Amino acid sequence: MAREATEVVVVGAGVAGLACALDLTAAGREVLLVEAADDVGGRMRTDVVQGFRLDRGFQVFNTSYPQVKKRLDLRALRLHPLTSGFLLADGHRSHRLADPTRHPRHSPGLLPGRLLPLRDLAALGLLGVCDAALPVRALRRLPQTSTARALRAAGVSRRTVDTVLAPFLTGVFLEEDLETSSRMLHLVLRSMVRGTLCLPQDGIGAVPRQLAARLPRERLLLGARVERVDDGGVALADGSVLRARAVVVATGAAQAAGLLPGLRVPPGRAVTTFYHTAPASPLAEPTLVVDARRRILNTVVLSEAVPAYSPDGRALVSTSVLGTGADADAARSRAGELYGADTAGWQLLAEYRITDALPASPAPLALSRTTRFSPGRYVCGDHRATPSVQGALASGARAAREASADLATVRR
Repeated sequence: MAREATEVVVVGAGVAGLACALDLTAAGREVLLVEAADDVGGRMRTDVVQGFRLDRGFQVFNTSYPQVKKRLDLRALRLHPLTSGFLLADGHRSHRLADPTRHPRHSPGLLPGRLLPLRDLAALGLLGVCDAALPVRALRRLPQTSTARALRAAGVSRRTVDTVLAPFLTGVFLEEDLETSSRMLHLVLRSMVRGTLCLPQDGIGAVPRQLAARLPRERLLLGARVERVDDGGVALADGSVLRARAVVVATGAAQAAGLLPGLRVPPGRAVTTFYHTAPASPLAEPTLVVDARRRILNTVVLSEAVPAYSPDGRALVSTSVLGTGADADAARSRAGELYGADTAGWQLLAEYRITDALPASPAPLALSRTTRFSPGRYVCGDHRATPSVQGALASGARAAREASADLATVRR
């Protein structure tokens, strides 16, 4: 059964697909955004479980991204900041690594010898200043290597890389060997120095919902799974066909490869996030606690940042572990050790095992790649750019530009 034809079908209503659909609509194109799930967002979804707000995997929102500033009303998101920096803990003691310009009272923790030697403090400070000050086009010209090699080349000692930075960056890149491109390292440092890591009042799902609210309602079709992309458009799981002159696949990498045979995509990085309730907060501040021994990635008391995430005053604790084979009791026990807290009263609220939380991004990594796959067929998402909200939005915008330009050329 064929439905009414449209100019462009965009498959997938994550932030890449939403950006693409919005830009195509603004360019005067007739668009239909098709999503298999019951709501927009893709990986950026928030569930309400027993009144608690749970993002589908621990996610933070960075205010420094250019696409974020361009597209979103940050005030409407009612953002709550996390503490700048993190606590590195091993179960016996903890050390704070924080930006002294934002948190002067934590400056004594950065005195040489407390956690880092003076030479490493100077090297990291210079690296952060340069990454924040240089324009992105200058970062593009820097030679690429792995994150581990780039840190060593910047003058950071192997000991500091292995014992301080690697535990933190493993949680950022979701891989232990720091093989992620140095280009991503520079972009991450840049965004952390220039922006603030926050949590939206209504959860990370508020970000794609705000974008979707700007799209005409008739341009969004939810609960419609695309089975295949063919010459005339797309075929849905219910047997109907959506005819279109152009199709943009804006799904995750694995789904995109299934819809566009021959598309090469990077492997995914996996993570598991456990949400526990606790009778009392194990840490009276919204600070990321990183496991120095890497038995877990990190843990944070989300309700310290956004009290509204908890409906009844109990603490909401997020604990993330690399991969998808983690045990909830072991994660809870380790989080308790890092906080120095008794976890007997903690209750497991939910767990999210995410196989494709991030696309792998080893060197060489292009900041952006063409979205053109074949005539009339396009693909966008963070797997076509950088693994970030910025990368997803920028890739969606590029798909809109390229598809619109091609449609205009065909009409001539």
